[in-house]
Amino acid sequence: MPGHTPPLPDSSPDGGAGTAPSHDATPDIVCAVLPHGEHGAVVRFLTAAQGLVAAYVGGARGRTLRPVLIPGNLVAAEILQRGDGRLPGARVELVASRGPWLGEPLASAGIAWACALTAAALPEGLPAAGLHQALAALLDAICLAPSARGWARALAGYEALLLREAGAGLAPAPPADEDWAQLLARLDRQGAGIATHLLAERRRDVMAARTILLDRLKRIGTG
Repeated sequence: MPGHTPPLPDSSPDGGAGTAPSHDATPDIVCAVLPHGEHGAVVRFLTAAQGLVAAYVGGARGRTLRPVLIPGNLVAAEILQRGDGRLPGARVELVASRGPWLGEPLASAGIAWACALTAAALPEGLPAAGLHQALAALLDAICLAPSARGWARALAGYEALLLREAGAGLAPAPPADEDWAQLLARLDRQGAGIATHLLAERRRDVMAARTILLDRLKRIGTG
């Protein structure tokens, strides 16, 4: 689980002497951005090859990088590894932005929850190509489906996948013929397992994003 954060790297543009850049051709997903210092941030990326990776990004809160480092965005991240126990640095370039959907209450809530859950639930450095593909597909569904009814089932399936990966029982993916009321009930039931098995001591702050999302989904009604 994400926990202790190693010391930060040098703030020099190349990440300091002794760094070794690494990059995966598959776009990385920005999952969490934690401000650090005056202008930088510790960013958690979900990568296909390395799983969840935390890295310090200098200037992350500046005019240029702030719209790039939005949770849900796809980026090309060059991770500058260090051998002395310090947190890696990273250089990033935007591949695809979720910014246009952040003004939509349901879509923004769905993106925020999916990314916050991923950043909090996954251990760092564990290869997770399947989860990377699943999260990318979920985020695409949130942005491309005509309504939340078109992506809420994918969200429930992604939660169930994370629960299975954590060994928290075989939570089944929602069946295609499950109606809206049944799907909402499923999401309610899954919440307890997520708080207990995936989030542990971080449940309070992270689950708040899920509460906002479910409140908005339930306003759609069952008709």
